Amino acid sequence: MTLNVSLPLQLETRVREHVASGLYGSASEVIREALRLFEAYQTVQTSSLIALKIDTAKGMADVHAGRVTEMDMAAIKSHGRTLLKAKPSK
Repeated sequence: MTLNVSLPLQLETRVREHVASGLYGSASEVIREALRLFEAYQTVQTSSLIALKIDTAKGMADVHAGRVTEMDMAAIKSHGRTLLKAKPSK
């Protein structure tokens, strides 16, 4: 398949630099690699979003089931500071 694309000057310069570096044999190789990386990035992003939605649903289920209580940040900080003071220094 042959496909001609127009790139802004900045992207064209970057493609040419990659070819000139010797890492790629042609502009087509640079574009193919960029598309592979883009697809991999999208896969990771989609997986992360799915995991976030699952975690959010679990959290909301805990709220609806009454397994969530209000946090007392002052007590949490105080407890943490107490633990830090009790920790032996190196």
